[in-house]
Amino acid sequence: MIDTSKPILVTGATGYVAGRLVEKLLNEGHTVHAAVRSPENKEKTKYLDELATKATGSIKYFKSDLLEDGSYDEAMAGCELVFHTASPFIRVVKDPQKDLVDPAKKGTRNVLESANRTDSVKRIVVTSSCASVYGDATDVLTMPNNELTEEIWNTTSSLDHQPYSYSKVEAEKEAWKIQGEQNRWELVTILPSFVLGPGINPHAHSESYGIVKQMGSGDFKMGTPDFNIGCVDVRDLAVAHYNAGTTPSAKGRYIISGTNSGFRELVGFVKEKYPQYPMSNRKLPKWMLWLMAPTVGMKRKEVKLNVGYPWKANNSKSVSELNMSYRPLKDTITEFFGQLVEAGEIKKK
Repeated sequence: MIDTSKPILVTGATGYVAGRLVEKLLNEGHTVHAAVRSPENKEKTKYLDELATKATGSIKYFKSDLLEDGSYDEAMAGCELVFHTASPFIRVVKDPQKDLVDPAKKGTRNVLESANRTDSVKRIVVTSSCASVYGDATDVLTMPNNELTEEIWNTTSSLDHQPYSYSKVEAEKEAWKIQGEQNRWELVTILPSFVLGPGINPHAHSESYGIVKQMGSGDFKMGTPDFNIGCVDVRDLAVAHYNAGTTPSAKGRYIISGTNSGFRELVGFVKEKYPQYPMSNRKLPKWMLWLMAPTVGMKRKEVKLNVGYPWKANNSKSVSELNMSYRPLKDTITEFFGQLVEAGEIKKK
């Protein structure tokens, strides 16, 4: 049983997912040890500071770096529960090994080796991804019942193809390897699908923010790719992390995905509430996207293996074991879009 009166470590605390998790922890009255690269940068920590002033919990910052050995030792001291959320989520990189795999895999190893040196640690919750289950939508067609489950691992991604997904596979496998070499602390991994919804920082930068900004900029005015994905609200994802950390019986991997959806449905929801913005959920022909791919940061192989295929994940384990319930996707995407409009990230019309 985790003693939640002890401080709780969150790595990458200023990140999109971590922000809502820290909010949840503070509102539940916990002391949060926030591991960040630049704790002296008050512009980076101000949104967490604002949460702390309104919550019953408290926050303390620690300087840490994914690639610096031992840099999590101080932040982890005295903690029984550790949430490791820090990992890059970017699709277009110059050097996949340096920009994606090293921070993900070495960073995970760094955090878990700190846990091996910290006798107080009893449970670690690592943020992985559905990308560690599949690489392309065509993979789902080969799975039992054509759906993602926690028993499946992504075997099709590599440094050359879907390197982000490959980085998540490498990092999660490294976590389970290190966990299996000791018997003091438990490991639970969280596998979210595409994360959407209002973050604590409306001016953040991530793939999620970028897609929603594209909706407001007119990029989808001629139509939307038939690109199907799972979606989960960042606020639901925070609850999933919290429950995975504090539910004694939680174990193994958990797919966290509220809806089997796609970009066309997302655009349709936004268009319905914000009709003044130029966007259409009409299906953009696959051949057209294939031709355009290199100019929009995509590889044609990605288009070939992902556009036009169904996507389905089984979230029943999260519902039965973590007591998860998921909010409607329509609320998630329209509230997210509205937040970015109010913040000036999307121009008001």
